[in-house]
Amino acid sequence: MDSLSDVSFLNSLFERFYPIGSCENGGVTRLGYGPEENKMHNMLKDISKGLGFKVETDSAGNSFVGIGDAKYEKYHIIGSHLDSVPSGGRYDGVCGVLSGLLVLNWIKKYNLKIPVKVVAFRCEESSAFGRATIGSSLSTGSIKDSELAKLKNVNGESLLDVFEKYGYSPEPYIMQNVIDYIELHIEQGRVLWEKGMDIGIVTSIAAPRRYRLNILGRQDHSGATPMYMRKDALCAAAEVISLVEELGKKESVHSTVATVGIIKEKPNVMNVVPGFVELGIDIRGIDKDSINRVLDGLKKDTDNIMKRRGIDYEFQKISSSDPVTLDRSVIESLKRAAKKLNIDFVEMPSGAGHDAMEMANITKAGMIFIPCKEGISHNIHEKADLDKVIEGSKIILEYLKEESL
Repeated sequence: MDSLSDVSFLNSLFERFYPIGSCENGGVTRLGYGPEENKMHNMLKDISKGLGFKVETDSAGNSFVGIGDAKYEKYHIIGSHLDSVPSGGRYDGVCGVLSGLLVLNWIKKYNLKIPVKVVAFRCEESSAFGRATIGSSLSTGSIKDSELAKLKNVNGESLLDVFEKYGYSPEPYIMQNVIDYIELHIEQGRVLWEKGMDIGIVTSIAAPRRYRLNILGRQDHSGATPMYMRKDALCAAAEVISLVEELGKKESVHSTVATVGIIKEKPNVMNVVPGFVELGIDIRGIDKDSINRVLDGLKKDTDNIMKRRGIDYEFQKISSSDPVTLDRSVIESLKRAAKKLNIDFVEMPSGAGHDAMEMANITKAGMIFIPCKEGISHNIHEKADLDKVIEGSKIILEYLKEESL
């Protein structure tokens, strides 16, 4: 393999994606099932056809790339996603899809008899509909069609509305005969960067539990309402925000984290006591008991805060999933492949959710992390080294060779 030509190959593919969803600040916005994500999948199809590959789209809009008209009784899947968070980075998800194309190109170039398809899943990020890994969840059966009408984007469109607009099916075909699923992804944290390691072999994936807290205070004049008479929804929200941080810190010894990522306040004007606040709360980790302790503490202490302040509230679950342990045989095979190639690696959990956690419901799943500069992700300054994409891809190819013996 010629690393220089492989870098040129990957760079040329990144350049094709570069303009889609570009923001003036240097990042990208490619929301799931939105026009920019559609363009990303169309570009993937153009690129793949130009390389002599065949592209198929399933009934949820996920794209699959294979070599010619090859019909496989069973096959491996490599891939990731092409959507982004608002003003996000260019490497999140895209690295994994292009790694898959690189591996597929090697298989074709060297005439290897390995049955492989590359997948680009739709709507992996939760930014669009408040739920992550939608495309892979639909293809593995972990979302029911009844849920699609409840998931809505910022424009008030339900996912069911979007599916009807694009001609997708709320009951997509669930993948069959998949041997395994391997996903290369930027780490999105600082572990590899701080350790100076090239590769992370992922052992488990933290599961997100997401909630919406609606705080129903009373909207009053900010000058005419004495402090002791107020039911200030924003002040109550401030206590909850601090509570979430406190609970997350307490359980951090178990690798659990807790975040308030959304604040919506009404009427949001200077001279009015806030009457309503919506908080979006994200709790995740790899220890189910630890996650439950955060949730129990959140419910109990939120109730105490609201009772003390005389404020009503609504606590709603948006989505919930359990931590996923990746397949041990896949982990060991990836480790052997890395050792054979003399590539340094470390075993590590993933704090972020990925499509691999959904694929683990139907097949053996594994993940490879590559470092991102200073651990920055979901950020316009996100940056990864294409040489690391190539190293991770070589491990995947070596793994596939071993599995095909």
